[in-house]
Amino acid sequence: MSYPDRNHPTDPTAMTAVELVSAYAAGTLSPVEATEAILRAIADRDGALNAFCLVDPDRALVQAKDSEARWQSGHARGLLDGVPISIKDVFLTEGWPTRRGSTSIDPAGPWPVDSPVAARLREDGMVFLGKTTTPEIAWKAVTDSRLAGVTRNPADPSTTAGGSSGGSAAAVAGGMGPVSVGTDGGGSVRIPAAFCGIVGFKPTYGRIPLFPASPFGPLAHAGPMTRTVEDAALLMDILSLPDPRDPTSLAPTLTVFRAEMQRDVRGLRVAYSPTLGYAAVDPEVAAIVEAAVARLAEAELRVGVADPGFGDPRDAFELLWAAGAATMLSGFPEGTRDRVDPGLRTVWERGETVTAVEYLAARNVAAQIGIAMGAFHTDYDVLITPTVPIPAFEAGHDVPPGSGLRGWPEWTPFTYPFNLTQQPAISIPAGTTRAGLPVGLQIVGPRHSDDLVLAVARYAEFVLAA
Repeated sequence: MSYPDRNHPTDPTAMTAVELVSAYAAGTLSPVEATEAILRAIADRDGALNAFCLVDPDRALVQAKDSEARWQSGHARGLLDGVPISIKDVFLTEGWPTRRGSTSIDPAGPWPVDSPVAARLREDGMVFLGKTTTPEIAWKAVTDSRLAGVTRNPADPSTTAGGSSGGSAAAVAGGMGPVSVGTDGGGSVRIPAAFCGIVGFKPTYGRIPLFPASPFGPLAHAGPMTRTVEDAALLMDILSLPDPRDPTSLAPTLTVFRAEMQRDVRGLRVAYSPTLGYAAVDPEVAAIVEAAVARLAEAELRVGVADPGFGDPRDAFELLWAAGAATMLSGFPEGTRDRVDPGLRTVWERGETVTAVEYLAARNVAAQIGIAMGAFHTDYDVLITPTVPIPAFEAGHDVPPGSGLRGWPEWTPFTYPFNLTQQPAISIPAGTTRAGLPVGLQIVGPRHSDDLVLAVARYAEFVLAA
């Protein structure tokens, strides 16, 4: 198995989406050539990584040929026309089964409907490579299932890619397409992005329309997974277009993310919270993130150490998560309970006991943290934390072996609070451990400040790469 050469600008498997589009425009590369190279990479690499649960070379090449014709005629359809992309297997995609990692969902067609995410990507002219793996109904922060097996990390295939968008992260990090789209209900875009060393952005709730509605309700976001912040901003300009099927989606943005990403952020007030006031962090991870933050302070960001002031909301999050899982699984076929992931079965059974009073009390916890963060952001423009307090651990486990932890939220304390508050948050690479495992840095902004978060992330990406 060979991995992409990041220093070789003409290798399509190593190029960013922006670089591919520039090459198409210059006539030095065609969408067909790029797609063929990436399909060869999938054939070569995915046996070791298991990022894809479905690959459709024939369909991808038809789309690539159509895009090639548009570029040759001088009439590219969209921002990323001809760029190959993968889609997490929770988004409805016309013509492909959406099994959500579950053996209880019948793959037999027809599958006639595109989700808003798939519809916007298709309208832009992107090339659909296939569907990426997810744990059953995207319920946990690693990616394995009885349906698809274990997804592994390109940085070290003995370790987990994270989850629940681990297939998308492994695909992008492994050179099997420059961009993907995942979902994030408790960190499911940001956690695998951190573990695999890529960019993962969770925008403000409702910024990317969803259909069908997620059973996890206001915790659930969709978001781009890319190699660069610039690519994430371009995908946001595509994915944030409105769709009438999501009554909770936000009004169309007045900003253009790819333009706002370039704004000058020097002098902004940045809070650095190493632990959020309650999280235990691996010393090597803590040192890598602290060193990255110190470089940002040297680069004219006004960094101060400050905690937001709320306690760990894990109990409220886990209650809401269990209620959402039970809601979805209650509609599955008879016998599902005997087939699901044992950990998911436990969550399902807990969710069935949640009362309306308990659910509303947990929603009130989310509201109170949101109020606290609103006040916090009157003093600080953005908040920086580690994305995950530990490096990637052995694949095939829900928690680090030997840790004594009982569930994935115990090792993801930096991500799920900002699903409760619905704020935009991004993970970018901060460095690597001595063992070569990536470490992520999380940037959080006030609700509706997606453009600001992308701009700060782009600046941080530039500073840390220097």
